[in-house]
Amino acid sequence: MNFSDTLIIAVDFDGTIVKDAYPKIGKPMLFAFETLKKLQEDGHRLILWTYRCGERLDEAVQFCKENGIEFYAVNKSFPEEEYTNDISRKINADLFIDDRNIGGFPGWGEVYHMLTDGSAQPLKEKKKGFFGLFG
Repeated sequence: MNFSDTLIIAVDFDGTIVKDAYPKIGKPMLFAFETLKKLQEDGHRLILWTYRCGERLDEAVQFCKENGIEFYAVNKSFPEEEYTNDISRKINADLFIDDRNIGGFPGWGEVYHMLTDGSAQPLKEKKKGFFGLFG
């Protein structure tokens, strides 16, 4: 898969789109909304993937709308998905952008460069073994 392919990208809110100030909404991270808009213009589907729920989630979604971003889905893989206790809450996405990654959040400029230079491409196939690390 290369950057010209459409990717489904799950994006965290607190500490990633905005500075972490939970339960309040922090200030936008530098280049967050500009990068997200560019990713959408490039044809990628964005999913808001956050710990927030209820009123706090509604506030985050509204904040993003006010800043020009509407997500393909929020805390689910596609808009029509219905959550029940018998299915996984795991989001089906090609990539996850989150401040809790190993190594932390590199910043939106670096995220966009990683996507465009190919260094952040999703795995083409899953490997067997311990977390896919060992063959």
